[in-house]
Amino acid sequence: MNGLEQRLALARALIFDCDGTLVDSGPVYCEAWATGLRLSGIEMSREWYHERAGLSEHVLLDSFERDHGVDLDRNAVVALMRSTYLGSLHQLRVNSAVAAIARANDGRVPLAVASGGPRAIVVPSLQACGLAGLFDAIVTLDDGGRAKPEPDLFLMAARRLAVPPAQCLVFEDSDQGLQAAASAGMPVVDVRGILEHRPRPREFNGS
Repeated sequence: MNGLEQRLALARALIFDCDGTLVDSGPVYCEAWATGLRLSGIEMSREWYHERAGLSEHVLLDSFERDHGVDLDRNAVVALMRSTYLGSLHQLRVNSAVAAIARANDGRVPLAVASGGPRAIVVPSLQACGLAGLFDAIVTLDDGGRAKPEPDLFLMAARRLAVPPAQCLVFEDSDQGLQAAASAGMPVVDVRGILEHRPRPREFNGS
């Protein structure tokens, strides 16, 4: 039994991040944000986005305004970004190594998603990838609480599963997510160590 198998055997519940963990949504998000932020008259660079991938919407918008010296019509930007993303759900890819863990444990222990994204994107993403039905709870930033790296979303997921935080095993792909799990008192797996064969992102040309 390897280290991950031992941790899975000890866990009474599993909690997964969505974007970058269960779903390889980075390329789709990148183009959607570029489309939305184009309303500012500024072209978002691929490099700028990838340095901030995984941030919640309001934190990313704060960063764009600060870095580019603009005041955004946030409602319009977010609406266009979301509609562009939802129109591209067919381009999403499952991170199969992580999804396989969720599928293998479905019915053995309770499963949840805890994502800093909006429900309007997280749920359709999971549905498009055939994963939504695995989870007993799907927690998003719309459910209240603070964005990662604060522990709120993970603690909310544990409460919904009725499992103590220390007995939940978290799967995450971002530094802020790892910090959030640690702050929640939950053991955590950095899935970047098991995604060596993640498909290479499509090139983003800013158009």
